Amino acid sequence: MTPHNHAKPGDYAPAVLLPGDPLRAKWIAETFLADVRQVNSVRNCLGFTGTWQGKPVSVQATGMGQPSLSIYVHELINSYGVETLIRVGTCGGLNARVKVRDLILAQAATTDSSIVRDRFGPYNFAPIGDFGLLRDAAARAEAKGMRYHVGNMLSSDIFYHAEPGLEGYGTLPAHGIIGVEMEAAALYTLAARFDKRALTICTMTDCLITKAEIDAEQRQTSLRDMVTIALDVAIAA
Repeated sequence: MTPHNHAKPGDYAPAVLLPGDPLRAKWIAETFLADVRQVNSVRNCLGFTGTWQGKPVSVQATGMGQPSLSIYVHELINSYGVETLIRVGTCGGLNARVKVRDLILAQAATTDSSIVRDRFGPYNFAPIGDFGLLRDAAARAEAKGMRYHVGNMLSSDIFYHAEPGLEGYGTLPAHGIIGVEMEAAALYTLAARFDKRALTICTMTDCLITKAEIDAEQRQTSLRDMVTIALDVAIAA
C-alpha cells in the first residue's frame, strides 16, 4: 500500500493501461475485461484488474497532467512490480494531415515540463516510447485498417495558453510535432529511469489547425478501437 493506492501486493498485473480519467478506467474495466475487480479507489483514482483474452491486465487512472501521472507510475513500478505501461487517452491535433479519429502512436514526447531536466544536469532528456510496443501497435492498427500516425507528441503542462490558437505552441508544429496531450513525456521518462516498457496511444479528437472536432458517437467508437489495440499489445508484451 502507498499513500495514493490501497492495492495489495499482487493486485496489479504486469501490464497496465493508464487512462487519465477515473471514469474512463471504470468504463474500460467494465466494457473489456473479464473477471474484473476493483483494486484501488483512493482519491477516486480508480484501479482495476481483470483478464483480456484470458491473460491478466490492469487499468489504473492517473489523473490529469504529468505530476499526477508521475505519482501513479512511480508507485506502480516500484511498489507493485509493473513492467509494461500503456497510456490510452485523447489528444489535440497539431498537423492538418492528422484527422479526427486517427490514432497517434507517440514515438517520442517533447515537453515544457521540468521532468526532463530532473537529475540530468545541464541536459534535457529526450523521452521516447518502447520500440517493441510501438512496432506491435502500428502493425495491429494497420492490420485493422485504422488510420494511424507515428511521431513526436507534445506533453504540455499548460492547457490554456496566454497566446491565442497555435501561437502558444511556437515552432513546434513546424518541427513535426503532430499532437498535444499532457502525460506521455513523464511516462516515458519514468519508464526509462526504471528500465520498464511504455507507450502512449491517443485518439485525436480535435484539430487545432482545421478546427475539426469529433462528435460523441465517433469518440466512443474510436476509443473502443484504441483500447482494443492497447489491450492486445499489453498482453503480448
